[in-house]
Amino acid sequence: MRGNDRDFSLELSDEDIAVDVVNGKRELFRLLIDRHERRVSGLGYSFFHNADEVADFVQDVFLKAFRSLSQFQRRARFSTWLYRIAYTSALNQMNRRREYKSLSENDYESAHRTPEEDHIKALLRGAVRQAVTELPEKYRVCVDLFFFYDRSYSEIEMITGYPVNTIKSHVFRAKKLLREKLKGFVEGGIP
Repeated sequence: MRGNDRDFSLELSDEDIAVDVVNGKRELFRLLIDRHERRVSGLGYSFFHNADEVADFVQDVFLKAFRSLSQFQRRARFSTWLYRIAYTSALNQMNRRREYKSLSENDYESAHRTPEEDHIKALLRGAVRQAVTELPEKYRVCVDLFFFYDRSYSEIEMITGYPVNTIKSHVFRAKKLLREKLKGFVEGGIP
């Protein structure tokens, strides 16, 4: 692929790239991987405990997506369709293992902070992490998708299969539970 073609490809939407891949430009699928690998990996870390399992999960998700790309009908954003594949794959694997670890247990930020800011952030992250891990699984999934992945309620519905009103209820209840769990931490100040 020439440089100009690659630059042009970067301007294409995910949906346009998906159509091009289905129409024979298979090499463009790499762009979709590059654009979404980090988020799919993040979702993988929500379910799996180590980097090797996550790497296998990510590879499996993109392989499934590639194989079923012709079924992508553009009713939703490509990312929503892809995250549905990822979420379903993770659930299928977890149903065999029956465990779930929330995304909040991973810190993907790489900002430059002072040691004091790092310490405060670590304390806050630890308190939030503990509170989120104590949420029921159905609440954690909705909270992860809504807050960490910036998915809309309708996108979460497509991904999880939960009705929108159920998702809203789960997020509302999760926020209420988190507020209660973190109340002492916030009121008492940082230890």
